Amino acid sequence: MNAATTITAHGLTGFLGRGAAPRELECLLAVAAGASGKEAARALGVTEDTVKKRLLALTTKLGVTRRAALVAKAFALGLIQAACVIAPNPGPQRQEDSDQFQGTFIA
Repeated sequence: MNAATTITAHGLTGFLGRGAAPRELECLLAVAAGASGKEAARALGVTEDTVKKRLLALTTKLGVTRRAALVAKAFALGLIQAACVIAPNPGPQRQEDSDQFQGTFIA
């Protein structure tokens, strides 16, 4: 994706052209990252009422009533996603791997 079709903020990427207006998407990314309405407004340089209105418009478009449901549905629809990839936990190492260490420990 190029810069014209995505918005990246707060460790999340939002995709334009999937039903959300740019300002709605910016507000959604802030809220999905855990910001309150007031914190999102401060970060975006708008009033808290603007954030509330943009989120209300988006909840109406997606057919949900709560912010948590909005974020969950946005992830499910591919409207937003994590901006980074987290490597899976490799799990516990095998015992024979730890037996191969030949170092010296000094207390």
